[in-house]
Amino acid sequence: MTTNRENGSLYTHIENKIAHLEFGHPASNSFPSELLDRLEKELDKLSEDDNVNLILLKSEGEKAFCAGASFNELIEIEDIEKGRQFFSGFANVINAMRRCKKLIVGRVQGKTVGGGVGLVAACDYAMATDAAAIKLSELSIGIGPFVIAPAVERKMGVDALAELSLAAHEWKNAYWAKEKGLYARVFDSLKDLDKEVELFTEKLAAYNPQALEEMKKILWKDTENWEHLLYERATISGELVLSEFTKQALAKFKK
Repeated sequence: MTTNRENGSLYTHIENKIAHLEFGHPASNSFPSELLDRLEKELDKLSEDDNVNLILLKSEGEKAFCAGASFNELIEIEDIEKGRQFFSGFANVINAMRRCKKLIVGRVQGKTVGGGVGLVAACDYAMATDAAAIKLSELSIGIGPFVIAPAVERKMGVDALAELSLAAHEWKNAYWAKEKGLYARVFDSLKDLDKEVELFTEKLAAYNPQALEEMKKILWKDTENWEHLLYERATISGELVLSEFTKQALAKFKK
């Protein structure tokens, strides 16, 4: 079932110490600012919930996992402050994922673009179907994947970040993403993915919650500076989106 709500949907269901956190939007599960804000707040809330040992992040439907930030909002940015706020949306969510006390497992059923790749990279473990290709198309419209770059680099390395960012027109398939470390496992079908996700999360959620929390800290060691770094990057994007190059590129996409 998919949402048709303009600002998208966010739904949490807690069972057996696992918080199933599902987002959705009619435009290929993209994120308007309001939905990013809701996701950030929900992650902070689940971080403190004693009934939760583990978070499973997923999106609605069987097609795209996430199309990144809202294109409609992007083309309406008129000043630097609005630009900075817009790009801070993913910065806020990635920082919420980073500081969250609970490990986050990502379930990726389909194509993922831009900020969506950042979301997957900020998961502590991700599993996908072979339809889960990825692309960072930001340079092609005159901006760059600056906010999510630290998350992508941490998970996949500088070489993969360069390959994704500079070949902004190219999709990389799920097996390439697995080889580079974004996905832990890739499956031939959605049915197989869901079966393994269920088995894996049940096992992980049954482990000592204190040990899981300590493991999370180790995995995110030396990323405290992201609290400032990601907002600095959001400012760069906010300025670039007002450039003549980007305005023209966005106008072509709008047509």
